[in-house]
Amino acid sequence: MNRILSSCLFAVALLALDFAPAHAAGKTAIVGAGYVDVLTGRSIPDAVLIVENGRIAAIGPATQTPVPADARRIALPGKWLAPGLFNTHVHLGLVLPGLMAAEHAGESEALLTLRMADNAHKSLLSGVTTVRTTGDPLHADIALARAINRGSQVGPRIVSAGQGVTITGGHGAGGRLANDGPAEVSKATRHEISSGAQWIKIAVSGGIATPGGGLADGLMTPEEIKAVVDVATRNGRKVTAHSGSAGAAREAVELGVYGIEHGYFLDRPTLRAMKQRGAWFVPTIVVSQPATFEFYKRIGSPEWYMERVREVGKDHWRALQMAIEEGVNISLGSDQFPFEPNDGTTATIREVEYYQQAGMSHLQALQAGTIASARMLGMEGQVGSLSTGKFADIIALEGNPLEDISALRSLGFVMKGGRVYRNDWDATTVGGPLDAQDDVIGELPDDDHDTLF
Repeated sequence: MNRILSSCLFAVALLALDFAPAHAAGKTAIVGAGYVDVLTGRSIPDAVLIVENGRIAAIGPATQTPVPADARRIALPGKWLAPGLFNTHVHLGLVLPGLMAAEHAGESEALLTLRMADNAHKSLLSGVTTVRTTGDPLHADIALARAINRGSQVGPRIVSAGQGVTITGGHGAGGRLANDGPAEVSKATRHEISSGAQWIKIAVSGGIATPGGGLADGLMTPEEIKAVVDVATRNGRKVTAHSGSAGAAREAVELGVYGIEHGYFLDRPTLRAMKQRGAWFVPTIVVSQPATFEFYKRIGSPEWYMERVREVGKDHWRALQMAIEEGVNISLGSDQFPFEPNDGTTATIREVEYYQQAGMSHLQALQAGTIASARMLGMEGQVGSLSTGKFADIIALEGNPLEDISALRSLGFVMKGGRVYRNDWDATTVGGPLDAQDDVIGELPDDDHDTLF
């Protein structure tokens, strides 16, 4: 691990020890609340949920679920429990053109690491218990994931797609020489995997934040895409592709790419190909819709950038509607900080509201932000629903989100791995004793044998 990143995360850890995210020791009983079952679509009022060693030990109606005598009680009368939210398109070190870029110009590795750690903390407190990072500098997200798993930093579970495999002149290359041709992209893919990336991200078209390269133009060659997929598959990794282009997205999916990010101009034939092959769509619809343009005003986006945003808005919305109509797998991703204030709520919650407005049922929208995202990441056996044996990643709301997805706006309670990080109704329940078991799901193969998520 980079020496500077290690030192910075150690310094952050000293500030976070009181909130270390290991499993909560002993038993905890959440009483008085109802809960939603995202697997069946059922709502169970007046339930009891028992947590033991960071996992859900029992859950059901209060009349059928006894509370152990030695359990710590958390009373949430009249509230509704739901699984912790996912956000699968996140850049914890996000910098966009305009005043935001000016503010972070010349940002050192130390400042980047501290900023990302702060953003991870805020993400968890906003109810997002799992993120997939889709391109952060210096592999700082991987270092941060290790710190979170060791219990020295507060944040969500982090699944990293590394820094991204870019091509010269492509989105994300930043005007620098990058990788060109199958041999170079293959080597770059191997480098990302050896650095700890659990996914590989490529950019097959231009992007909103890239002045050069048309949004709807395919920029990577089929040979380059195929080379990345081949290396990733041999190493047990999946590939996701930034794409605004319908043609480039269809080509990528046919060559084995597992996910499409953004999809500004996806058409019905491409979406049908995605459905047939089981590919995933991460819409990030919040980035292109007028109701959430306050974000761009706040960060001082330049006019050329806003022109590109406005260029994609209507087509992007129609692509989302068609994806829902065609039954394409959809996972929630915002491409903004998960906690970012947007249209009176957070970017994550506004994103899932858009899904319902575009044609999903309230249940389908909630599933996109929970169990569906867990399935895309291969984590559905451990998180994503309130099920016995899964990690106790839980949020609480004032209303039932299966009746109105906007009940997520009333979120006031966050638990991850059995430990309470936020309770707006009773702050005395935040924190608690810890045991020594790491709150992790998988192993990260590297020199230190650190755990990643």
